[in-house]
Amino acid sequence: MEKILCASMMCADFGNLRESVHQLEEAGIDVFHCDIMDGTFVPNFTMGVTDVKAIAAAATKPVDCHLMIDNPANKVEWFIKAGASIIYIHPESERYVVKTLAHIKELGASAGIAINPDTSIPSIEEILNLCDYVMVMTVNPGFSGQKFVQFTRDKIARLAKLKEKYGFKIMVDGACSPQVIDDLSKLGADGFVLGTSALFREGGTYAQHIAALR
Repeated sequence: MEKILCASMMCADFGNLRESVHQLEEAGIDVFHCDIMDGTFVPNFTMGVTDVKAIAAAATKPVDCHLMIDNPANKVEWFIKAGASIIYIHPESERYVVKTLAHIKELGASAGIAINPDTSIPSIEEILNLCDYVMVMTVNPGFSGQKFVQFTRDKIARLAKLKEKYGFKIMVDGACSPQVIDDLSKLGADGFVLGTSALFREGGTYAQHIAALR
C-alpha cells in the first residue's frame, strides 16, 4: 500500500503560502498537515484558524489539523469550517474524548487521536472504536527538529496489530527522516508527517524528496 505523505505546514514559507501549496501539490503531497498549538497544552504557539483557511483555499488535497490545545471540544468546529477534513485531538487534553471524536464525525470530518511518547496503548484502546486515524508522536509535541524517540517503534508495532480490528490508519509525526519512514512502514505505519527531516530541507526539490520517499 502506498504511503500517505503529509506536508507539515508549520515549516512552509508563509511569505509565499499559495505558491508553496501549489508546489507541494505538483510534487505529489497527499495531505496538508496543520499544527495548532495554544501555548498551554504545549509550550509553543503556532498556526490558527486563519492559516488553515488560507491553506484550504489554495489546496485541492485534504487538510488536517493536529490540535495541541486544551479543551478542543468547542473548537473543532472552527477548523472544520476553515476547511479541515481530518481533526486530531490528544486524549489528555479533553475530559470527554469519545464525545469530541463523535462530534468531529457528526460535522463531516474524519476523527483522529494523537498519542505522545508517554501515552500508553491500553489507556486509549476503547476510544479506537471512533478513530479513523491514530497519530503516533515519535517526538514530544510542540517543536520541530527534535530527535526520534526510539521506544515509539514498539508502540507502532502494537498498534499495527489493532488497526484491522478497529479500522484506523497509523500516522507518524516527528523526525520522519527517509530512514525512519522506511523502517516504520515495515512495522505497519500507513502515513507520515514530513517536516525538516524529509521535505523542508536543503538540497533538492519537493518533487525529488517526495519521489525518493515513495
